[in-house]
Amino acid sequence: MPERNRNIQIAVLGQDRRQTAAAQALRAAGCRVGGAEAVPAADSILLPVPLPWDAAWAALLQKAKPGALLLGGRAPAEAAGLGRRWVNCYAREALAVRNAVPTAEGCLSILLARRTRTLWGAPVLVAGYGRVGQAVAVRLTALGAKVTAAARSPAQRALAEALGAAAVPLTELAAAAAGFDTVVNTIPAPVLTAPVLAALRPGSLIVDLASAPGGTDFAAAAALGHTALLAPGLPARCAPDSAGEYLAETVLEIIREGEAAG
Repeated sequence: MPERNRNIQIAVLGQDRRQTAAAQALRAAGCRVGGAEAVPAADSILLPVPLPWDAAWAALLQKAKPGALLLGGRAPAEAAGLGRRWVNCYAREALAVRNAVPTAEGCLSILLARRTRTLWGAPVLVAGYGRVGQAVAVRLTALGAKVTAAARSPAQRALAEALGAAAVPLTELAAAAAGFDTVVNTIPAPVLTAPVLAALRPGSLIVDLASAPGGTDFAAAAALGHTALLAPGLPARCAPDSAGEYLAETVLEIIREGEAAG
């Protein structure tokens, strides 16, 4: 594998631990890895997420050669003027599946730190049953929690039941909420509205894993006396070394696909 990748020259930008781990993994795979100084000669440039776009970033990326591949999260509107191809790594299904694991583990650590009772035997409502919802629900069920998944798709509800959870349609979230004091939201849309939050048990804990601004009415939660935490980006925060390795794998997959297409 290192021999196969020795012609890949990549600049890894950003100093957080996930980016550092990604750079180490790419070096271990045989790539030639540099930092900002490598931008003019790099075939690919791995950007931090979130990217604090400003004039300095624009000037740095303007130095990239015309055929350079920009790899990061969602491209800011201003990046269109760069004239370079931008790929959102985090929209890739494989990376999303990999990142669901540290997201779920990070969620469990928050629940264990914030709750005053065991998860064993505890009723927990999980809103959404996509990649992250599944990873969270399966782990909670394994710990003995009584998980109910609220999902729009009948297929997702059937899968939740097959994996040991109860399930309700998302449209019945408010009716189901009265049985819970712990909720994990994974849906990036306003689903934990004031009526839903009002139906929860007093002093409930809500952990919102959806991307900002989340799916919770945080003002209503505070007014009702609940504790509502927005916790996006857990892979980089809770398992940055693993997250960096997953990111490096995705970068190499994208580069190889480009080579095959060419």
